[in-house]
Amino acid sequence: MPHRSVSLNRHFFEQRMVHRELVGQLGAVITQIAFATKRLSLEVSRAALAGRTGAAGASNATGDVQKKLDVYSNEILIDALSGLGIVAAVASEELDHVHILDNTVGAPYVLVTDPLDGSSNTDNSGSVGTIWGIYDAAAPESRGVIKKIETEDAMASIKNGMPVAAGYVLYGSGTIFVYTIGDGVHGFTLDRELGEFLLTHPNIRCPEKGKIYAANVSRQHDWDPRLQKFLQALTDPKPNKYRSGQKAYSLRYSGALVADLHRTLLEGGIFLYPSDSESKNGKLRQVYECAPLAFVVENAGGRASSGSVRVLDTPVHTLHQRSPLFIGSASEVALCEQFLSGEAG
Repeated sequence: MPHRSVSLNRHFFEQRMVHRELVGQLGAVITQIAFATKRLSLEVSRAALAGRTGAAGASNATGDVQKKLDVYSNEILIDALSGLGIVAAVASEELDHVHILDNTVGAPYVLVTDPLDGSSNTDNSGSVGTIWGIYDAAAPESRGVIKKIETEDAMASIKNGMPVAAGYVLYGSGTIFVYTIGDGVHGFTLDRELGEFLLTHPNIRCPEKGKIYAANVSRQHDWDPRLQKFLQALTDPKPNKYRSGQKAYSLRYSGALVADLHRTLLEGGIFLYPSDSESKNGKLRQVYECAPLAFVVENAGGRASSGSVRVLDTPVHTLHQRSPLFIGSASEVALCEQFLSGEAG
């Protein structure tokens, strides 16, 4: 009997009795994001041939040098969602302010996105990704009010709300699309010949513990000493009470958040990007990197923290605010929090 192939659309259809929103407007938004990332997968694979590697000659809102593919990826996502009347606004790493889409009176959702995470890897054919999250367009206090959304409204929905859906796409040896609507996490692999995302990772669960950590350890000399002690507890070749007989953890770090997060989600362990003297508030962006990935990992049984506060409980003040991030297996993230609070170590 041939292997049963379940496309993203069929998956949504089969989920309709449990999650009716997947065959409605929310499903349409996720489907359009998937369509856009199919285009991005193709463009990433042929970036060098199309002359889209290298810098674009400008910086984004947070001061990072924009790559040509950063700009192009942002345009592809906005184009895929424009004119649907479903997405009221887009908040992106590549835009200074929230972008209000046309023809969106009463549109129910706001999209937040890092269109091309790890874009510096495009110059050396490394892995890159797309991160996205979806919020209700109306803040809780104004639900039911039908009007054309303004920038302030979109920010209020992000500040006061919880994602209703989130996910990421990894462009590596294959293209992997992972999503959640708050009840289970599912992963799909792009079949390039069919042009379809097929279900390959149903009901992903992040292991309670792992054997790997991901971090830019070249910066560890500048980390909080309590975090240095946590890292030593993971990597010391001598047995210690924190590893319960486990061997020392191995380092895996690619420089692409999505790639390291995806491995951590499947295999367990911890990804950490702490603050240091150069980035006192952390480096990653709370709205369109930390929060969407936290929503995914928590719905797979993992944990996501700023070091002292649950990521999804972190107050949002500005669109591009930065945050430390400790994310992955619940056991390792909880232990890291204990070290940072002084309870362990």
